[in-house]
Amino acid sequence: MKQAAAKSSLRRLCPNIDREDGLETVLEIPIPEEMFTPMGSNVTLRWQNMLTWMKAQTEDKLSTPTVSARLNELRFLLYLVGSPLIPLQVQLGHSVRRPVRDCSIEASTAKYIVQQYIAATGGQPALNAVDSMCVLGQIKIVASDFHQTCETIEVKKTSEEMGGFVLLQKDPDLWCLEILVSGCKVSCGSNGKVSWRHSSNQQTPISRGAPRPLRRFLQGLDPRATANLFLDAACIGEKIINDEECFILKLETSPAIRDAQSGPNFEIIHHTIWGYFSQRSGLLVQFEDSRLLTMRTKEDNDIFWETSLESVIEDYRYVDGINVSHSGKTRVTVSRYGEQSANHKRELEERWKIEEVDFNVWGLNAESFLPPSNLGKT
Repeated sequence: MKQAAAKSSLRRLCPNIDREDGLETVLEIPIPEEMFTPMGSNVTLRWQNMLTWMKAQTEDKLSTPTVSARLNELRFLLYLVGSPLIPLQVQLGHSVRRPVRDCSIEASTAKYIVQQYIAATGGQPALNAVDSMCVLGQIKIVASDFHQTCETIEVKKTSEEMGGFVLLQKDPDLWCLEILVSGCKVSCGSNGKVSWRHSSNQQTPISRGAPRPLRRFLQGLDPRATANLFLDAACIGEKIINDEECFILKLETSPAIRDAQSGPNFEIIHHTIWGYFSQRSGLLVQFEDSRLLTMRTKEDNDIFWETSLESVIEDYRYVDGINVSHSGKTRVTVSRYGEQSANHKRELEERWKIEEVDFNVWGLNAESFLPPSNLGKT
């Protein structure tokens, strides 16, 4: 792995507490220093407390109301802001060029902007040379409670959760994310046929429709996937983002895709994506998407859920000739409303930092991306 910073703040090794001369164990998911430090007054005590804490996640304590509610809350945060999927299937072929003939002015302008983005992130040959990726990073999440929509919401800093993640990706359509935050672990991935998610104490169904990319890829980590996504966009105008004059590219999810991803008890009404590309550097500096779905309750009422995510993408640095983002912030707004439901709103914020990035990882194959066996055959 290549260091993305001079000094990493993620702990990767666990000492052998039983034998001082024993080999250290590589942690499955790196732990942020800030998460490790409060667990005791010295290193040995901290690791003992950490092991006890991790062991407790598999015992009967999970069934207690307090712990269960806490883990349900963490799982909600990780599903919503830590590991959301993009509704569109992104083609990861080596060509990211499309003809501009028979295109509208908005579509042809978008294709030109994408070509500038490809040049800014390393160029076509460098992007085409990548067939896999491994990323280590850390995240911090803060959240508000649900409030009436007429109230002003302030995200509480006292509710900050922190953790680390490992992300693997291989062409085409193979990826896996493992994320651990404050005792709750979530794994999700795609084996090339379906996308799936699974938490440490609850199974979740396999996603409907074709395999989809992780939203985190499009937050500055995978320029080729980002370019392929926005090749079908339209340029709808300009906007200043953090003192940067940007072009706005917009994508609408088609009815066929929305129908394929809807379920028996819910329907996706719309899912729209926007990308803001700097006119100065050509880089993607902000990524937004908004989804509205309706759910049918047991009382035969329709409840609407609207989720909007806005990611500011920062700290671009070159790794093996590819210009990737190493930090950023995502702000999420969740709104619930309906005729028979009180209107509520909640806001969340995630800050992420990438510690290491490596491309063309040796040894990755399809078996590295299999879903958990207890999710059933795919």
